[in-house]
Amino acid sequence: MIQNKLKEAESEIEELSMQLVDMLEVALYFAGFKKENLKNSIEIYLNAIDEVYEDEEGEMGVDEIIEVINHIKKTQPALFR
Repeated sequence: MIQNKLKEAESEIEELSMQLVDMLEVALYFAGFKKENLKNSIEIYLNAIDEVYEDEEGEMGVDEIIEVINHIKKTQPALFR
C-alpha cells in the first residue's frame, strides 16, 4: 500500500514538473521569446540562473525569475521578437 502511494506521488510530481516546464516556456514566449527558440528555452533559462546567481542558493521567487528573464533579454536579444 505504501509502495502504491509512493508511485502515485512520484507520478504526480513528474506531471507537475512537466506542467511547470510548459508554463515557463509560455512565460518566456510572452516575455518575447521567438517561438522557434522555445525548444531550447529551458536550457537557456537554467544557464541564465547560473550566470545571474552564480553560487547563491535559495528559492526563486517572482522577482528572481523576472531578473533572470531580463538578463537573457540583455545578453541574448536575438532570441526575442
